[in-house]
Amino acid sequence: MSIKSLIKKPFSRESVPVQRDDNPFLALHREINSLFENFFKDFDVTPFGQSFEGFSPKIDVVDSDKDIKITAELPGMDEKDIDVSVTKNAVTIKGEKKVEKEDKGKDYYRMERSYGSFCRTIPLPVEVNLDKAEAKFSKGILTINLPKTETAIKETKKIAIKAE
Repeated sequence: MSIKSLIKKPFSRESVPVQRDDNPFLALHREINSLFENFFKDFDVTPFGQSFEGFSPKIDVVDSDKDIKITAELPGMDEKDIDVSVTKNAVTIKGEKKVEKEDKGKDYYRMERSYGSFCRTIPLPVEVNLDKAEAKFSKGILTINLPKTETAIKETKKIAIKAE
């Protein structure tokens, strides 16, 4: 086989096969599947009352000159359901979310229970002072403040950017 036979012109008729979708029922089928797959994507619930397995809280990390602040959104949870541990390399936030809803009416009774646990580990870019680490929980927001050690603050060096 020669090299010329392996190289084809970019826009020749034989370079790219084209697949046509002339079947309108197949196109409609794909659209409906896409609709159902994407419907629940932007909500924090799963379809058809399933439990929220794989619950993962939204976390923000801010690295300032003197400390690292971590904020986690944990709506509907209590501080007793959350465990925070800090090592010199990482912060681990664990928790279990339990939701029970009871609805009584004249002719009906409805009880729903949902459970989900999570574990998030955030690596730390610098050494922090473990003795001065603090965690506060208020209105569903967990805030962790990790002061940097003196050596970590001193080792930080700003680099000047030169424009050309």
